[in-house]
Amino acid sequence: MPRSELFIFFGLIATGKSTVARAWAERRNLRYYNSDVVRKELAGLSPQTRQRETADQGIYTSEFTAKTYAALLERAGQDLAQGRGVVLDASYQRKTDRDQVRMLAQRLGVRLYCVLCICPEEEMKRRMAKRALDPQAVSDGRWEIYLKQKERFEPPAELSPDQLITLSTDLPVETVLAQLSAHLETRNRSRGNHPKVK
Repeated sequence: MPRSELFIFFGLIATGKSTVARAWAERRNLRYYNSDVVRKELAGLSPQTRQRETADQGIYTSEFTAKTYAALLERAGQDLAQGRGVVLDASYQRKTDRDQVRMLAQRLGVRLYCVLCICPEEEMKRRMAKRALDPQAVSDGRWEIYLKQKERFEPPAELSPDQLITLSTDLPVETVLAQLSAHLETRNRSRGNHPKVK
């Protein structure tokens, strides 16, 4: 039986990480956990409930964010311990939060891939404007929140080249998924094993 895999799709808001992460989870039959959904669930809100607070208010305080990330870790840990692969979809702006995921993967002996999603700012603005009009949108990301995130984002210098994959998500989703598959194929070959990556 192949080892379970843990993927985190991270980066700033509106970089397309949720779209890619969800599609990857479906393609690989992995459990998928989105921080926006979990955050609102913990607050007793439906995923589509819009929250207009700034980056540091309401359910977006550092305390509530810590609670959200702890819940993501707990759910991932339960699935991984049962042999199920997991995708975590969150900004993971801080090294300390990424370190918690790395420690979980190490403790459970699962392979970790950290997928940093990047995108040109013009495309991000377009996506935010489109999302603001979508009643089914889960994310509350707005331009002012993006600017705050950009200021606080800690580059993933702690991740080894073996763990970090950077993807530009301004391409069609299928193209991005194909690039991710190619990255994994290359890494698996260099490790000396050859699992088939769809």
